[in-house]
Amino acid sequence: MSETTPAPEDSGRSRLSRRALLGGAGAGVVVAAAGGMAVGRATAPEPEESSEIVAFRGERQAGIVTAAQDRLHFASFDVVTESRDDLVAMLKAWTVAAERMTRGEETVENGATGLGNYVPPADTGEALGLSPSKLTLTIGFGPGLFGPTAAFPGRGDRFGLADRKPAVLQDLPIFAAERIDPLRSYGDICVQACADDPQVAVHAIRNLARMGFGVVAVRWSQLGFGRTASTTQAQETPRNMFGFKDGTANLRAEDTDLLDRWVWVDAADNPPGAQWMTGGSYLVARRIRMDIEPWDRANLLEQEQIIGREKNSGAPLGQKKEFDTPDFQITSYGAPMIPRNAHVRLAHPDNLGGVQILRRGYNFTDGSDGFGHLDAGLFFIAFNRDPQTQFIPMQQELSRRDAMTEYLIPNGSSIFAVPPGLADGEWWGQGLFES
Repeated sequence: MSETTPAPEDSGRSRLSRRALLGGAGAGVVVAAAGGMAVGRATAPEPEESSEIVAFRGERQAGIVTAAQDRLHFASFDVVTESRDDLVAMLKAWTVAAERMTRGEETVENGATGLGNYVPPADTGEALGLSPSKLTLTIGFGPGLFGPTAAFPGRGDRFGLADRKPAVLQDLPIFAAERIDPLRSYGDICVQACADDPQVAVHAIRNLARMGFGVVAVRWSQLGFGRTASTTQAQETPRNMFGFKDGTANLRAEDTDLLDRWVWVDAADNPPGAQWMTGGSYLVARRIRMDIEPWDRANLLEQEQIIGREKNSGAPLGQKKEFDTPDFQITSYGAPMIPRNAHVRLAHPDNLGGVQILRRGYNFTDGSDGFGHLDAGLFFIAFNRDPQTQFIPMQQELSRRDAMTEYLIPNGSSIFAVPPGLADGEWWGQGLFES
């Protein structure tokens, strides 16, 4: 699991680049421009706070059990090249840039302003002067990278990866009451950027997309604010766009035994060709528009009956505190206190054979739909060990019976294989392409 690690010492800043010198020359060194002329003077060291940097390398990729940050920029890319060598070269370059950006550095040293007046900058520069903001970058690979899929039946095995595709990495089925838009779904590669500063997250995705020009193209992306899940015990439960606490019963980083059972892929889960996924997880991404206006006209009692929790405290109906165990046997005048079609009841492990997932979603508001209705809702992200036995059965149950479905319009759906973390010197996708 990723841990917060100390930041490298800041050796001084210049007007040429306010962050590029992290870990560079000692204080007192004058920075020279490409033409050799000194353009700035040294300043006193300004070390970054260690709490602002999350380690990029480790046993697991950061951004899964890392304490959920407040902002998200999620991007799905189509691979547009037929060249395996070009794709590998891009992934290597992405890895270097991603690691630098998580440390609060530019994609290359002095990349925004120091490479010369007559070349395009190698860093777009909008994060200059900003802290790392706990940025994490998490990569995953979609079914279409390995060959034909239900969404792209005409694709071939462009990169010789067909025999390395995990059996469970299949496009998600269409569930009841969905309006899936292909332009908001699928993709060959995803990158999840989470940070406490939205500009830091956007800068990371923007620069990876820029570096990938001619190799990948953005298929769709989503901005998110206000996390809708807690991934550590220290975090308070947030609220979703319906105003209810969301993710009370979520798995936490401290639940190591449960994570091993429900999140991390084991060697026994994969055939020999797919062992590159051992220690990784499967990411499900769903864009779920909430029908805000009808919900806002529902009375409080109806809202609480649909969710199965009190809106103020988050306590299960019939209980007093948020983390009290739901009691599905309690009745009031012969009827269950938690209705049979309440979201809490249907999503509870007791109703799903014990199955759990790790949620890591975000609220979104993308303006209005042209008819005066907010285009707002939940960008649902979940990590699970086997989507075929965890997420898919869970979603089938919810889509058929959950009273909340009346107020939900899922219009984006994707799945990605997220490999384990990187050791020193390794690059994104190395296990997949070289194993």
